[in-house]
Order: sequence, then structure tokens, then C-alpha cells
Amino acid sequence: MSLTAGIVGLPNVGKSTLFNAITKKNILAANYPFATIDPNVGIVSVPDKRVEVLENMYKPKRTIPTTYEFTDIAGLVKGASKGEGLGNKFLSHIRGVDAIVEVVRCFEDNNIIHVDGNVDPIRDIEVINIELILSDLEIIENRLNRIGKKAMMTKDKKELKEIELLQKVKDSLEKNIPLRRLSFDAEERKILSPYNLITIKPIIYVANVEEKEINNENNQYIKQVVDYANKEQSETVIICAKIESELADLSEEEKEIFLQELNIKESGLDQLIRKTYSLLGLATFFTVGTDEVRAWTFKLGMKAKECAGIIHSDFEKGFIKAEVMSYDDLVKYQDELKVRDNGKVRIEGKDYLVQDGDICHFRFNI
Repeated sequence: MSLTAGIVGLPNVGKSTLFNAITKKNILAANYPFATIDPNVGIVSVPDKRVEVLENMYKPKRTIPTTYEFTDIAGLVKGASKGEGLGNKFLSHIRGVDAIVEVVRCFEDNNIIHVDGNVDPIRDIEVINIELILSDLEIIENRLNRIGKKAMMTKDKKELKEIELLQKVKDSLEKNIPLRRLSFDAEERKILSPYNLITIKPIIYVANVEEKEINNENNQYIKQVVDYANKEQSETVIICAKIESELADLSEEEKEIFLQELNIKESGLDQLIRKTYSLLGLATFFTVGTDEVRAWTFKLGMKAKECAGIIHSDFEKGFIKAEVMSYDDLVKYQDELKVRDNGKVRIEGKDYLVQDGDICHFRFNI
């Protein structure tokens, strides 16, 4: 299961600098798989210390962490919903991501011209949000115009329910309220799914600051972004894109020293990946052995049979059972045999809800 986040922002906010840091990550030093699929897509590993612990325990031939895909989406300007600038390209790309990472300029620099003349984080956020709202609104209005009269005439229950939901969505969008602020049940989300609405996607705001401001809790620009995000129950990550770009060129050891010197516990990029992972309701299970230690991404609430299918469709089709132990138990006893001897290995059926940190061995027959 891949995780895709689209990086968006106005021109000159640091979006490209951040993305360049992502695509420059030192693969060989970190021993993590990495790929640049095309000029605006990069893949990095999800930081997880458990993978390193398991690698040291099993000494496998290869270690594969779970990955995270960033898409650098064309810069947005006012009027994007009407095709201004690269608006159409921007909107088509953003519909294909799972989460939105909105980079917001929170630094002053006379050498970098702001597209609107001065730094104002909330204005910048609302420029983008309004364009996304207008784009979604156009889709909803077109659909209502197509099926509205027909449904009223035929009294089709399914279409009438859809119209009622679309009207609720339309009312919200017309008030400039993104759909992620509304509550939808499972059936409503199923109805809305084919529309691939942008404002229903979860969002994380990245406050891009100067190096000297990275630990400044009194920065007024950061406070504005955090307050805005909190009102819609969204996350904020404070990043200095310039620092992230420098970190990308360092080995893991050098990176740790650099972060310590700056009094930073965790890189902004690692925070961003971790928070987005959590935001999307994702978790990790592991498969282990001397051939391979591997982390697998799954959606919380998935059952054992479904998770087996993440590895291979044959595992799901021929699922028999899963042998499961927790990462914590393995670390505690330091040996699979001791975990078994202490009764901590469980045999689970197809309906078992897989938990974050489960180490699974799936048995199947085709």
C-alpha cells in the first residue's frame, strides 16, 4: 500500500527547496531504497527505528522499509480553478494524492519576492483553499445539474440520497468550508468517492521558516499557521527547507551531529512523514527472517486476510492462518523461540484485526 502526498504552495514559499531535499536524500548512507520516478515525484522511506532493531536482530540479506511518495505539484496562483497559470495541471495532479502538504512561507527575505508583495501566511493559505473549494464546487454543481431533475421525476431512492448529500456538500463549499471539516459516515464517503474531491483530503500545513527561527516559539507567523490549523483539527510541521536540503547531503552520523548542534530532536522531513502516516490512519506490520526484514503499510482496521493480500494476492486468495507476535514481545525476549516458549505467538484467523507492530507469518495454500 503506497502513501502519496502532494506538496502544494504559492510561488516562492520554499516548496521546491523542500522537494529537492526529498529527492536528494542520501540513499547509500541510509541503506534505504529510493527512487525518483520522474522530475516531480520522489520516494523516501518512512522513518521507523523498529526496522533497524529487526535488521540487527536477524542480519538479513536485505532490509526493506515501507515507503512514502511525494509529488511536487505545479505552483498555484489565484484563478487556478478557472485555468489561470498552471491551474488545470495543478488540480488534476492534486486529485491523485492521499494527503495534501501545504507549504506556507513564514520567513522574510528581500531577495525572494513574494507573489503578493508581502508575507502573510493566512492570506496564502486561504488563496489555495479557496481555489480548491471552487474546483470541488464546480464538480458538485455539474453533477446536481445532470441528475437533479431526473431524480425528482423518477423518485429513485439511491439518486435522491445522493442529491441530498451533494446539496449538503454544496452548502458547505459555498460557505468556504473545506469538506475535511465535515463528518461523513461510511456510506456517504462511498457515494462521494468517485468524485475524488480535493477538500475532503486531509491536510498538513508546513510552516517554512528561516534557520534562526526553527526553535522560536514566539514567531508570529508560526503562531498564525498553528492557530489556523488547530481550528480545523489539522497538523502543523515547522520546517526550515534550507536545513532539510543541507541534511539530505549528510550521512546518518553527520545528520545526527548537525541536528544536535541546532538543538533539533528530529528533522522536519521525518516529522512530516510520520505525521502524515498517522493522519491517514496507516500503520506498519513486519515480516522477518534471515533472507529479508520488511515493513508493510496497512490501514488500521484491516483484517489478517487483507494484509496478507498486501504482500501478494495469492496470500489472500489461499489464506489459511497467520502466526502473529508483537514487536515488543520479540524485543523483550530477543529470540523467536523464547517468544513461543512464553506463549506469546498467536494463531489468528482471517478476521483478526492486524495491529501496528505485529510481526506476521502468513500461511496459505493455492
